Amino acid sequence: MTRIALDPFVSDLDGESAALRAAGPLAEVELPGGVHVYAVTHHAEARALLTDSRVVKDINVWNAWRRGEIPLDWPLIGLANPGRSMLTVDGADHRRLRTLVAQALTVRRVERLRAGIEALTNASLEKLASHPAGEPVDLKAEFAYPLPMNVISELMGVDAADHPRLKELFEKFFSTQTPPEEVPQMMADLGTLFTKIVDDKRANPGDDLTSALIAASENGDHLTDEEIVNTLQLIIAAGHETTISLIVNVVEALQTHPEQRKKVLNGEIGWDGVIEETLRWNTPTSHVLIRFATEDIEVGDKVLPKGEGLIVSFAALGRDERQYGPTAGEFDATRTPNRHIAFGHGPHVCPGAALSRLEAGIALPALYEKFPELELAVPASELRNKPIVTQNDLYELPVRLGCPFGHEG
Repeated sequence: MTRIALDPFVSDLDGESAALRAAGPLAEVELPGGVHVYAVTHHAEARALLTDSRVVKDINVWNAWRRGEIPLDWPLIGLANPGRSMLTVDGADHRRLRTLVAQALTVRRVERLRAGIEALTNASLEKLASHPAGEPVDLKAEFAYPLPMNVISELMGVDAADHPRLKELFEKFFSTQTPPEEVPQMMADLGTLFTKIVDDKRANPGDDLTSALIAASENGDHLTDEEIVNTLQLIIAAGHETTISLIVNVVEALQTHPEQRKKVLNGEIGWDGVIEETLRWNTPTSHVLIRFATEDIEVGDKVLPKGEGLIVSFAALGRDERQYGPTAGEFDATRTPNRHIAFGHGPHVCPGAALSRLEAGIALPALYEKFPELELAVPASELRNKPIVTQNDLYELPVRLGCPFGHEG
């Protein structure tokens, strides 16, 4: 089996994903830092493995880990071994931790956040409207980032004063370019910051999920301090990164597909279709690290060996022709059915999926209603991905907003 080295600079994600699919459904890959794992790259096989009890999240099953081959200063160590949370446990422990989070993120409870999300969206749009119509503005920094960060922080009870430090640390946490000598301190700093947040909430509880997790731990659900801190870190990280990329990727897709954009703005295509197709075609999460095989597992005509690591390559399987037909590589917001698994599948589906969809479903229509003349300020070919192998994340999204609706130019 030919090994495919994932590009740490993510210079051509589409080309890399095509190569992974061609090598699939199970491809042998090299992660940045020279770490060897396998990748599932086809839709059907990914669905099967995500519900296979022989694939677990216990890092102690990993041969390379047990042999001491994974250094603690590996740039991706925080994603492979982020500490005890629902991301790293299975079975009863996973159900226990996940249930507490899922109860706070049900569709009904998420819907209660609508008014707050609408208010935050409108405030961001008014701020954008103050920019001169012809001057470029980074839509990612000025719109796509603040909204999900503010929403998830309010949900978890994180003070806005912590946002700059969180942004700085998460930039290093996700990047493959973080110098190895900085990784241990970065991980320690994240732990210190989230421990402080938990300690503050324990002293001054509020109407937020962190306080609820603390209360659950004191009422017989047996969450340890480590589990609370790591769960908070996991939700904050996943809760804003995915939605930022989703909003950015939708705008990029519409601006590079003017015919479909016109139909969306005319009401001929619904926003739900745009969002779901973007999740499939240009998924926010490119690869999910890492799961481990407790025994040899047949994957198509190949075998995932016992004790080896597995990543799920969502960017590759989202354009699998076996699932989506010969137009899998095309963006089509009218695609029906569109049964993608961009948010995972089975017991490990992302509990924040409803929140991410709600935020995008509010923010994007409002953005285009306010700025119907919005256009990219640079050719799409000049947009560059950040060096993050797990997130499909642009450095920036420069746009020209045009005149706000209702204002004369």
